[in-house]
Amino acid sequence: MIEYENLEKSNLLFFDSLVERFRDTLKSGWFILGKNVERFESEFAAYSECLHCIGVGSGLDAITLALSALDLKGRREVIVPSNAYIATIIAVLRCGLMPVPVEPDIRTYNIDPAKIAERIGPDTAAILLVHLYGKPCEMGPIMEIAAKYDLKVVEDCAQAHGAMYRNRKIGSFGDAGAFSFYPTKNLGALGDAGAVTTGSDETANRVRKLRNYGSDTKYRNDLIGVNSRLDEIQAAFLSVKLRKLDEINRHKRRLAQVYHENLKDGFVKPAMNGDCFDVYHIYAIRHPERDRLREHLMAKGIKTEIHYPIPPHRQEAMKGILDDRNYPISEEIHNTILSLPISFSHSEDDILQVVHAMNRF
Repeated sequence: MIEYENLEKSNLLFFDSLVERFRDTLKSGWFILGKNVERFESEFAAYSECLHCIGVGSGLDAITLALSALDLKGRREVIVPSNAYIATIIAVLRCGLMPVPVEPDIRTYNIDPAKIAERIGPDTAAILLVHLYGKPCEMGPIMEIAAKYDLKVVEDCAQAHGAMYRNRKIGSFGDAGAFSFYPTKNLGALGDAGAVTTGSDETANRVRKLRNYGSDTKYRNDLIGVNSRLDEIQAAFLSVKLRKLDEINRHKRRLAQVYHENLKDGFVKPAMNGDCFDVYHIYAIRHPERDRLREHLMAKGIKTEIHYPIPPHRQEAMKGILDDRNYPISEEIHNTILSLPISFSHSEDDILQVVHAMNRF
């Protein structure tokens, strides 16, 4: 059986170091906002080419707090990709804002810069883009649009740790970047965790307060905040794994190359762009008979996933919230997309077995 993901195997390389850091943290007796969090925030800020990193409780909280920390000047609408994972949409709603979906580019699955301007109105406050599957968005034209219309930019980097656009790390372009360290990510914790990156002192200070009941000084609350703090144990684990993030990304890029070079042309493979350094959190192909293909692979002992089977505008929770426009490109992606095995625990031989089974389909 070739599993889609095996976190036990993926974490074997780190096992001894993780146990050591757990013991050190346990002995310290300090579990909330201590030296481990400070260390990881400093390390990840440097890695992400940002002045600040603020550890929070999850990727969803990272987006929510990033939006909450920005001065949106009373405007309420936020541009989002129509094929985003629903967490991106939920974060906008949690801030009392209204998501305005924009269709993706069918080649990249990321928001199409050419379609953004037509959805901008007088109440548009920000662009919340998603570097989906580990492929950077086209940050050049997006930042130009944001400057032209005086919009804030928040990057949802949940799937793109270490990805680059024109040799610059994602999460460093916009007013803030939001990261998830869910265990399956290229940089994964052993539980829920997230972070906000920013180049703004003011935004960083607001996020630090917002994550801790609106306070940066004990018993003094300047803002109405929440409890969303990266804990000491997860921060310690993340520091261990951050040292190997580039190695993880290189490994996944090698596996992606095996797919690129060996899969038949009947499968729509991820687009390659010289401006983008993809990190392949997910290797997603498209095929018109996706469901039958998935059954074929399962019969051959190969597990796959679908990211994502239902677009946001089709979700029951979004009835009456997202508009009634048609999103044919998003529908096409959700109906045909299939995620293939590509984890740190997989070997090139595993991937060749997947390719062989697919090419026989």
